[in-house]
Amino acid sequence: MSAFDLADENRRRNARFMTDYDPVAGIGCCGPRVEMSGSRFNRVKAMVPVEMTADADFETVVTPDEWAILRCRHDFEYWAATCARIKDKTTGRIVPFILNDPQRRILGEMELMRRSRKPVRMIMLKARQWGGSTLVQLYMAWIQTTRLFNCHSLICAHVKDTASTIRGMYSRLLDSYPKHLWVSSGGESPSFKPFEGSRNVRTITGRGCNVTVGSSENQEAVRGADYAMAHLSEVAFWNDTPSSSPEGFIRAICGAINSLPDTLIVLESTANGVGNYFHREWLRSVNGESDKLAVFVPWFEIPIYRTDVDGDPGTFFRSMDDYEKMLWEKGCSLEQINWYRLKLREYPDRAMMQAEYPSTPVEAFANSDANVFSAEKIELLRPGCRPPMMTGEVTEDALSGKYALDNIRFVDDPKGRMKVWTPPDPSVRSITSRYIVTVDIGGRSRSSDYSVIAVLDRAPMMSGGLPEIVAQWRGHDDHDIIAWKSATIARWYCNGLLVVESNTLETDNIGGDPSLLILNDISRYYRNLYTRQSFDGTTRSVKIGFHTNRATKTLAVSRLIALVRETGYIERDADALDELMVFRKIGGGFGAADGYHDDIVMTRAIGLLIATDMPVPTDDDVSYFGEPSQGHARADRGMRSPCRGNGYLSEWQ
Repeated sequence: MSAFDLADENRRRNARFMTDYDPVAGIGCCGPRVEMSGSRFNRVKAMVPVEMTADADFETVVTPDEWAILRCRHDFEYWAATCARIKDKTTGRIVPFILNDPQRRILGEMELMRRSRKPVRMIMLKARQWGGSTLVQLYMAWIQTTRLFNCHSLICAHVKDTASTIRGMYSRLLDSYPKHLWVSSGGESPSFKPFEGSRNVRTITGRGCNVTVGSSENQEAVRGADYAMAHLSEVAFWNDTPSSSPEGFIRAICGAINSLPDTLIVLESTANGVGNYFHREWLRSVNGESDKLAVFVPWFEIPIYRTDVDGDPGTFFRSMDDYEKMLWEKGCSLEQINWYRLKLREYPDRAMMQAEYPSTPVEAFANSDANVFSAEKIELLRPGCRPPMMTGEVTEDALSGKYALDNIRFVDDPKGRMKVWTPPDPSVRSITSRYIVTVDIGGRSRSSDYSVIAVLDRAPMMSGGLPEIVAQWRGHDDHDIIAWKSATIARWYCNGLLVVESNTLETDNIGGDPSLLILNDISRYYRNLYTRQSFDGTTRSVKIGFHTNRATKTLAVSRLIALVRETGYIERDADALDELMVFRKIGGGFGAADGYHDDIVMTRAIGLLIATDMPVPTDDDVSYFGEPSQGHARADRGMRSPCRGNGYLSEWQ
């Protein structure tokens, strides 16, 4: 990129934070708006919400105050700038509440739900210091002070002091509320008073709206009340004991709030590792299984996180490391990247920085002392990730049996379960050890672990390059169908070495001989199968498939740790990086953190272990297998052995 292009692009990126925003004039505000001329009440023209013009009071207001009160009822951003006061985090001064960029984005989501007459339901994963709690709290206050009477709310945090701090916003709001814009049922001035002597409940005078403060430490104090809105703060830090769990507490609270328009439930928190209630509910929401909208605010959306670049921008650009280049690809400006670089110096490693200032939800949740893979090293694999060239399914004449390997072809389907980054190369079909197809068989149901079939290309190793992921199938199906599907994919990929992780298939056949079932059936028609030697104490035998136990899993994961650390292979699937981020040391072994999967990781670990231990492929590796699409009859002719594989792991298995 030339110096001129770099400077021009950087100016464009910084301009995003300089957009016109005037909540009083209605410029840059959320939702559909209409311009009102300045003739009415001799006021300047403004863009007001369309719904305001449909209000029954719109044609009857006769004074400027009545006009402002009507607009406050429908325009949160105007109300916030006109009626609300907050403490500025930078200067410490009490200032009007003018929303920043992340607050405006999240407000837009809440307002879209409200205007659509849907209940507002949201789970918010936060970075530090952008005002997420402030937004939620004042949004609730707006509803209670302008829109609804007798509407009760709950503020609950992990400790009561935090909830009380949030409630303090109400006190500040009502103490400074413009008296001429206050609407009450009996003419009372705005104030925040104890409700019937309660220490936990305050009432907004003249509105009949109660605000209850509680904590996860004292759950009984807030149960059983009549709430229409709940702001549940720092949920990831709530106590979780056998007698008092966040899940049960929140279910009791939310179950009492009807799923009706003008109700609200917002769970918000910074991340606190994985496996807790907040993390599980986040995953449910991301997967569309919850009633809540999942929203995340990365650090680079927060305007204050920018530092001017000293010296030549081009020199700074050329000095960026791989992670900083990734930030540039995400759209960050040089000033944002410079802030990140300088802030990083305050932390002993990037993982701790990512925990405080995450760029992605995975970063927010993933960082832990139990991590197997370094987040920083994982990011070095990201430049290789890209959208697949093709998405669809490899199909054949039959799902299993004699004709399962006949007439193989790829069918494009945007909803297909197979992603292909590089299709089979017909020009090098004579290299029998080029492709390795690794299979991790998961569960049958959609709620269980996935089955993954990964294709690894070893041809780049012939010229000193790196093994590369070229295709992947991921989904759920019966175990025998998965096994035959993997053989079909291996046939399509030039009769690649098929490595099936056999634990699940062996478990399916407890008490029988696994070699006589699915894999044995496949070996009748597909011979390039990985085998191992097995020793039962008296006799040795050859078995098909890779058996994962503590020794072989440790060996495979250790090899993958080294390859990730050294950027020793090319990853194409960004989902694999997400799984690497949450792969943990668990007891004396390894596995995915609660709520995540490790199916993709294990196909890489097993496939790369075999790929890097086998001799580098050469042009002299002459194929004894037929063309991939020619079917079983031709493929069977000339095969040298019942099963083609090796037993170099026999001592471990």
